[in-house]
Amino acid sequence: MEAFFETLLQDLRYALRTLRREPGFATFAILIIALGIGASSTVFSVLNTLLIQPLPFKDPASLVWIANRTVQEGDLSGETVQVGRLMDLRARNRSFSDIAGYFAFYGVGDSKLTGNGEPERLSAVPVSQNFFPLLGVQPQLGRLFSAEECKFNGPHTVLLSHGLWARRFASDPAIVGKAITLDDTPATVVGVLPASFDFASVFAPGTHIDLFSPFPLTQETDRWGNTLALVGRIKPGVSIEQAQAEATVLGDQISKEHPHQNWLHPKLIFLAQHVSGRLRPALLILASSVAVVMLIVCANLSNLLLARTATRQKEMAIRAAMGAGQQRLIRQLLTESIVLTCYGAVLGLALAMAATRGMGHLTAFNIPLLSSVRVNPGALAFTVVAAVLTGLALGMAPALQVSAIPLHGALVERGSSESRVQVWMRGVLVVAEIAFACVLLVGAGLLVRSFLRVLEVQMGFRPESAATIRIDPSDRLYPTQARKNAYYDEALRRVKAIPEVQAAGLTDTLPLGHNRAWGSPAKGQVYKDADFPTSFVRVVSDGYIKALGMSLRKGRDFTPRDTPATAPVIVINEALAERLWPGQDPIGHFIQGDCAPFRQVIGVVGNVRHIALEKESGSEMYIPIRQCQDYGSVDLVVRSSLPLAVLQSNVENALRPIAPELPKGAMRPLVQLVDRAVSPRRFIVLLLSGFAAFALILASLGIYGVISYSVNRRTQEIGIRMALGASALQVQWSIVIRTLALATGGMIGGAVTSLALARWLNGLLFGVSYGDPMTFAGAAAILLGVAVLAGYLPSRRASRIDPMIALRIS
Repeated sequence: MEAFFETLLQDLRYALRTLRREPGFATFAILIIALGIGASSTVFSVLNTLLIQPLPFKDPASLVWIANRTVQEGDLSGETVQVGRLMDLRARNRSFSDIAGYFAFYGVGDSKLTGNGEPERLSAVPVSQNFFPLLGVQPQLGRLFSAEECKFNGPHTVLLSHGLWARRFASDPAIVGKAITLDDTPATVVGVLPASFDFASVFAPGTHIDLFSPFPLTQETDRWGNTLALVGRIKPGVSIEQAQAEATVLGDQISKEHPHQNWLHPKLIFLAQHVSGRLRPALLILASSVAVVMLIVCANLSNLLLARTATRQKEMAIRAAMGAGQQRLIRQLLTESIVLTCYGAVLGLALAMAATRGMGHLTAFNIPLLSSVRVNPGALAFTVVAAVLTGLALGMAPALQVSAIPLHGALVERGSSESRVQVWMRGVLVVAEIAFACVLLVGAGLLVRSFLRVLEVQMGFRPESAATIRIDPSDRLYPTQARKNAYYDEALRRVKAIPEVQAAGLTDTLPLGHNRAWGSPAKGQVYKDADFPTSFVRVVSDGYIKALGMSLRKGRDFTPRDTPATAPVIVINEALAERLWPGQDPIGHFIQGDCAPFRQVIGVVGNVRHIALEKESGSEMYIPIRQCQDYGSVDLVVRSSLPLAVLQSNVENALRPIAPELPKGAMRPLVQLVDRAVSPRRFIVLLLSGFAAFALILASLGIYGVISYSVNRRTQEIGIRMALGASALQVQWSIVIRTLALATGGMIGGAVTSLALARWLNGLLFGVSYGDPMTFAGAAAILLGVAVLAGYLPSRRASRIDPMIALRIS
């Protein structure tokens, strides 16, 4: 054993000396390995955090998400539950140890912090008293909400997130018990949550949440609409199937007992599946892609090592003549490969750590748990295993080459031609590189084309040249609804007076955000439960339709004359018009709804994609803000050709006299809503496109390396051919033809493999089939162009060989 370790140490020292003599080769190989292993470790860390590791809560395996499938129309399947239905479900079930909820219709920046420096918009989430205990979250400072604080109109209290506590209050440990001013109302800080609890990364990816307030589950809130998102904990020994069966029965019973209130049709899935289950196919695709990248890395470097070993045949023969057995020579080559891989793995691990830390700041991507992605011990173990396997894979080809060559013959070999085995091995590796690159190019091409198709859909509104800002009035300055309406009127008047502003309007719900649904039956019609019409509701002002860039198909928009003193009116979209009055003109008909017994239809607008760009629009209705008080926060939408910074300054200056506590810098472009909606798709597209580009570069280097090496080895042969009459063009064409043969073989293999594997992408594609001929043709054209360019440079060098000089080469 001692002798074994001694020879191993000798091999290691010799490998280091050998690599130091070839710094260019060593540097290139280490960088390629580092990029491959870095990408692999990064993707594994993402996969590990989102799909493998448990959620950062107590006993996460027993946590379930309780969705409420309230209607039959697939595009309006909801998630939220009415307060009264939650209370009924909690009281009657036997499958759950507890069920908690949070108010799902909180708005980003819907709370205003004043009295402590500059006014600031904060995001606050109202939660039930048992929400944090159910998740097993304990405050870092202070306590959780008490029963008294969770009563209707109870004491105003808040829990601060760790981020807000550190950023705005300088991590003051004495903050507990102090009052802060939120929306002109003092609120007592009762606690600070730990840094390990990140509500947004689990329940609202792509946003950040600053604080939490108590939500009352009381008789006063019993009849509120479907506003609560529910999380439950299943009792030990109860399966999710058993809990689902009981919840289904209870939901039907409760819905029949309250026929005139919101229905309850619970659908249970594990919380972990709700959080990241929709990303599972995409993440597995990424994992497969990075595995393909590593195969390309191994094929590329194996080719380099084959060429390097061929130039060292005499060295190997001398060592064999001095007593080194074939196993020792093979072990030496494997040691050199593993040394290279270890250096590359260390650098790759550093790249992965930097990449995962950077992901924590990518709030523009709507990806759950992204801020929690780190290179943890599991990722470290993966990196070590990947490094060892890569080292062995890289050393395998040179080892096979050495074992297949009679080394003693190399001492007297004077020719420079390659054996058929060497030529075949190097050609196979290049063909494999091209095939793998083709697979990644096709996959990336399909996803890119799908992404572009998503952006091309008719959204029903025009986000360009529009921006939005939250303008909730101060309760201190505008205590009554009449005063609030006057504030909105004045705000619209002031903003519309700004030069270059084409339109402005108010809404309680922006597209591609939170949604709520109300019943929308036509007056005089009777519906079965399964056919009862339900629509998304928007409370808006006059000017909103134009400001958002919607299309008014029939009738008229709201006007300032649509007030509480005038007849209740409503604007509906084409989908609802066709749903209620197919083939008829809906103008003048009446809809039964909230805020008023009946509303007369005065206009029809085009359909807006409010859920996702990939999903068709559902039924929608728009109610004038002056005739309905059932709304929370209000956003002002402004359409203007002015740059965002200029528009923001002008709007803030216009509103400051009537809203002195309006926070600065709160305006955001409307395109941001679209960007956030497509961010998961963009995240996958960017990563896969990056892998495909990396694969293409490696494939081109592989082709160039093989052809260039072949030209160098065949210099004498080429010189003889040219001396016998072959023209430079003929020599050049012979080399280009070999290049095209390799490329064609790789493209055929890659196309067949891509067609077989592309079916896996079906769930991620939109408007493009997995066999899209344009994508396959584009991938083939790119690979062919790269192959021709990679082969042209060596062929050009070969055509300039001087036959006399070549013939003198020994």
